[in-house]
Amino acid sequence: MSTSVEYLNRRLLISLPGSYADARTHYETLVPVIDHERFARAGTWDEVVAEAKSQAPHGFLRYAQIDVTPTMTASGSTGRATEYLMGNHTIAERMYRHDPGVMLHAPLRTLLYAGPESTVLAVDQPSLLFGSYGNAAITAVGVELDGLLATLVDLLGGDVPAALRDQVV
Repeated sequence: MSTSVEYLNRRLLISLPGSYADARTHYETLVPVIDHERFARAGTWDEVVAEAKSQAPHGFLRYAQIDVTPTMTASGSTGRATEYLMGNHTIAERMYRHDPGVMLHAPLRTLLYAGPESTVLAVDQPSLLFGSYGNAAITAVGVELDGLLATLVDLLGGDVPAALRDQVV
């Protein structure tokens, strides 16, 4: 089977206060690195969910990060950027049970970069990504993720985009 899915997407570009280094430190504090060992000790899914709540007080964990800057330096580019995979597998599971294909968009891909006037957080709006799967249960989780993202933006000191503002959970 081959299928092509076209869908609306919205990239959110959010200015953050402070220097790139300060914004990066703040982001990495609010979105902590996942501690796989603690999850491995969980014996039941309920314990996994409880562990996720403990590790991710703002809803998101950091699964991976790439400091893009060193890989681009040899080209002569002077930009600074760090890419992250941010999410919560206990939230993603509520979509995965309906369609494992959602993992194309979970965890969320985010980027912090030094823009010309400020540090920028770039991310695609979750509700539009997950709404493209045509399943109301998946779409509802995408809307929930919009709300968690709005809260994160607020904690980072950014202005919550109108597209997320009404989604705060």
